[in-house]
Amino acid sequence: MSLLHEVSIGNVSLSSNLFLAPLAGYTDKVYRSICLHHGAALAYTEMVSSEGVARDSAKTVMLMERGEGEVNLAVQLFMPDADTAGRSLEGVMAYKPAIIDINCGCPVPKVVKTGAGSALLQNPKTIHEIVKTIVQNVDVPVTVKIRTGWDTNSINYLETASLAFDAGASALCMHARTRSQLYMPTAHWKLLSDLKRHFPDKVIIGSGDLFTAEDGVRMLQETGVDAISFARGAIGNPFIFEQTKALLCGKVPREISVEEKIEAIMIHLRGLVDFLGERTACREMRKHVCAYLKGIPNSAKARQEVTGALTVHEYEDALSHLILTRYSGKSL
Repeated sequence: MSLLHEVSIGNVSLSSNLFLAPLAGYTDKVYRSICLHHGAALAYTEMVSSEGVARDSAKTVMLMERGEGEVNLAVQLFMPDADTAGRSLEGVMAYKPAIIDINCGCPVPKVVKTGAGSALLQNPKTIHEIVKTIVQNVDVPVTVKIRTGWDTNSINYLETASLAFDAGASALCMHARTRSQLYMPTAHWKLLSDLKRHFPDKVIIGSGDLFTAEDGVRMLQETGVDAISFARGAIGNPFIFEQTKALLCGKVPREISVEEKIEAIMIHLRGLVDFLGERTACREMRKHVCAYLKGIPNSAKARQEVTGALTVHEYEDALSHLILTRYSGKSL
C-alpha cells in the first residue's frame, strides 16, 4: 500500500491519512476549514469539556460548530469518567459529529487535576468504561487519543489500547511521549511501531514531533502507522498538509510565498471576525500571525504591530508594510 492512502474510521471514509490534531486555542472552525482546504483529510475540534456540554455552556458548545466545507466534523471530548461522558452525549450529538474522540493524553495541569486528559492513563479501566458508554449510545465512530503512559515507570500504552479497542473504539491516536515528558525530549516513535505491530488490524494514528512535511513522510515510513496527526507543526502552517502530500506522491513541494501566507492570514482573520466579532477576532489572531510569520526575514516589526491591532484594517496595514519593506530592500 502507498504511504498516502484513504483511511476508514468506522463508517467514515477519509480521502487521505493526513489529519489535523485537536489543539486548544487553535483548531477553531475557521482554522480547521483552512487546513481542510490545504489538504487535511480530517480536522479535530479543540478539546471540548463534556461537563461544559452537559451544562450547555455557550463557550463550550460553540467549539463544536461546523466549519465551512467541514463534511466530517470530529469532536474531541475530555472528561474524568463515564458518567460525565454519558450526560454530555445529547448535547454533543446535536452538532451531528461524524466522529467523537476521547482525550486521554492532554498533559496540561488544569485538565489533569480534574481527572481528565492524561490523568486517565493512570486508570485505563476508566478509559474502557468511557469508550463503552459512548459507543453504546451513539451511532458514530469513537476514537481515542493517548500518550505512552503517565511516566517512564508506567508505560502502559498497549494495555490502554487493548481496553479501548475492546470497548469498541474504531481508531487510536498516540502521542509518543509520556505525560511527564510533556513535549520534551524527542518523541519515541519506536513505540508507535510497537503499537501498530500489536494491533495490525486496527487504525493507528501517530503523533509527536511532526514539524515538517519531511517529518510526516518519515513517521509513516518508520512506524507503519495508518495515519498521522499534525499538531504544533500545523500552527500557522496549513500548507504542511499539501506539502506532505506532494512528498508522498514523489513530487517537490511548492514553495509558499510570503504573499500567500499573508493571504491565508487575512482569510483566517476575516473568518474569525464572522465567528467572534472584530475585536475578539483580532486579539485571537495575534498568536496565529506570529506562527504564520515565523522564519520570514524582516517580519519582526509586522509581528510587533499586530500585537496591538484591534481592527482588520490595522492588520492589513501591518502586513502590507511587511510586503512593501521586503521589496524595497529596507530592514525592519
